[in-house]
Amino acid sequence: MKEHIFEIISSAVRDMGEELENETLQHVSEETKLFGNGGALDSLALVSLIADVEEKIYDTFERAIVLADERAMSQRTSPFRDVGSLCNYVEKLLND
Repeated sequence: MKEHIFEIISSAVRDMGEELENETLQHVSEETKLFGNGGALDSLALVSLIADVEEKIYDTFERAIVLADERAMSQRTSPFRDVGSLCNYVEKLLND
């Protein structure tokens, strides 16, 4: 399942990279920085990415998840800091 989640998130990140004309987001790995210190996205772009990932997760797994909620915001380490942490967070939500 994690590979599938990575592909979904990678696709959304690459789409965002094209939209923002950001070369860093065109070559996605688990270490690709998204938000926060050294991240490629500002808060508005992050919101757009989150909405896109939520939609793609629903289309693929037929499960609605909410990524930007109190649970995500209260974590010591943001699940939005890089692609790997976002993958882990999505997997955790799908398994709950």
